[in-house]
Amino acid sequence: MGSKHDKILALIFKEPVQADIPWRDIETLFSYFGAEISEGSGSRVRVKLNGVRAVFHRPHPERTTDKGALQSVRRFLENAEVIP
Repeated sequence: MGSKHDKILALIFKEPVQADIPWRDIETLFSYFGAEISEGSGSRVRVKLNGVRAVFHRPHPERTTDKGALQSVRRFLENAEVIP
């Protein structure tokens, strides 16, 4: 795994929860692990990784995730067996 991917994954699992990770970096991490990403309606993004599915909302107008969204991303990655 590249150092950028390591850093993003570590930030997602960092305690206390961060609130400033760019959503673009999270989508890049999903892609790196081989996730299928598709557009939903509005700002929804459907992600499937290791048989686990989730729907997220792209943050707007900000480009960074809030704490609640990041906790959802963390749970999704844990369920998909992707942990640091």
